[in-house]
Amino acid sequence: MLSRGSEWRRWEPHIHAPGTVMNNQFCGPTAWSDYLTALERAMPVIEAIALTDYYVTDTYEEVLKHKAVGRLPATKLIFPNVELRLDVATAKGGFVNLHLFVSPEDPKHIEELQRLLSRLQFNVMQDRFDCTRADLIKLGKKADPDITDDRAALAYGANQFKVNFQKLREVFSESGWAKKNILIAVAGGATDGTSGVREAADQTIRREIEGFAHVIFASSPAQREFWLGQRDLGPDEMRARCGGLKPCLHGSDAHKLDDVALPSPCR
Repeated sequence: MLSRGSEWRRWEPHIHAPGTVMNNQFCGPTAWSDYLTALERAMPVIEAIALTDYYVTDTYEEVLKHKAVGRLPATKLIFPNVELRLDVATAKGGFVNLHLFVSPEDPKHIEELQRLLSRLQFNVMQDRFDCTRADLIKLGKKADPDITDDRAALAYGANQFKVNFQKLREVFSESGWAKKNILIAVAGGATDGTSGVREAADQTIRREIEGFAHVIFASSPAQREFWLGQRDLGPDEMRARCGGLKPCLHGSDAHKLDDVALPSPCR
């Protein structure tokens, strides 16, 4: 029988790293060392980190290399958080962001994840682009012929690429591996989350996205209470409407050193 009470462990579920595909503000020759040191010095100690990037896993793989040579000694779990932009617009001019939390337990999880992502397509300019590194680069160069550098083309292509929600749900439902190894998180805010989907005609798709998600990215107590069935809708109504109660997570979403391990209310 266990005699101890709850154990609280700090997670960082949404953080970017040097070299992140878009909006990379980690600068200088010591960017990686400074970044890892900031994570190591964070208090309370961060025991789980979800390395986030748009459509690719480069920074996640880089962190694993640093972990293998002794960095982040207190961090027990590191896993990929792949950020996707849906083709669902928000009232503030953005698009709904959806995240794939990928379990690292399968030794082939990177290979399987890339295989899953490759089944997503973006049709534009009389062409089809798959969600792969090579096609994101091709998209970037085709969208802006002045771009010749592959890294710049990857960033531009990722910024253009939008995922059709119905196609994502179809791909997910067809993959036994995805259902076993991936949790879906969606932003709950107004700029890049489902709260920003306000037009009456889009309410059905909003409910479908929220029902598809296992986790909501939100920081406010009001959002947390809502998704636990403690506000406008009770627990039973929430289960009927959204397929269940939803835990809310909040990360730093850091794109620069000053924001590492500092969720927005702490800044």
